[in-house]
Amino acid sequence: MTIQKAKERRIKNFVKNRYGSIAKKREACCSCNGVTVIEQAKAIGYSSEELKNIPESAIMGLGCGNPGGLASLKKGETVLDLGSGAGVDVFLAANKVGETGWVIGVDMTPEMIRRAKVNARKGGYKNVQFRIGEIENLPVEDESVDVIISNCVINLSPDKERVFAEGFRVLRPGGRMVVSDIVTDCELPDEIKRSFSAWAECIGGALVRKGYLSAIRKAGFSRIKVLDEKVFLEEGMSDRIKGRIVSIKVEARKTRPRRS
Repeated sequence: MTIQKAKERRIKNFVKNRYGSIAKKREACCSCNGVTVIEQAKAIGYSSEELKNIPESAIMGLGCGNPGGLASLKKGETVLDLGSGAGVDVFLAANKVGETGWVIGVDMTPEMIRRAKVNARKGGYKNVQFRIGEIENLPVEDESVDVIISNCVINLSPDKERVFAEGFRVLRPGGRMVVSDIVTDCELPDEIKRSFSAWAECIGGALVRKGYLSAIRKAGFSRIKVLDEKVFLEEGMSDRIKGRIVSIKVEARKTRPRRS
């Protein structure tokens, strides 16, 4: 194993352990600043109507947007959620695609997958499935999904180009990807990018906006569009990152086969 691969594995293990602990204890994310998980969910774009129609224990105050709300999901579509956690976006998507649709959640954290499956049983969902796996190596067949969504997870991956390439692989021609994620408007200090804690807090691994969009394009996507963005200026943020961290919502399309 190369030094770089060993570093990537250490990052993944740290992130996996961190979110496994959150799943077991139902702790809110570090950025929630004392508000409830419901309040945090509303603050990042979920409506009260959406939240009351899914299992409450799926709502954990994690994420930086509501990608399913921007994806214009239709009845009968097959949806894939990258980094599905306890299932909040999976269940919201399942409500939209209906009984003729199907939603797959993929997460690398066993504790999250177990919690999501319990939530699915309690909620009586028959059109969802949760699979353990890494988003760089999706346990999903080629060209088998219509829509990919992801909520503040891709920034946690040490190999984002691989994530987008895998997303392109599993999308059907004509399919679309809508993600909410964290990017930066400039390079962060090296000590932040090296910090495992900063990675787990969705900061250390964030790409500069231009690099993030370039990685999507390199994977083969086209019609890439920034739907919305918000600069974080919250009190208590370090002056070294305040104003540099951006929540971004991006849509992209698979309009042609990947060139070999």
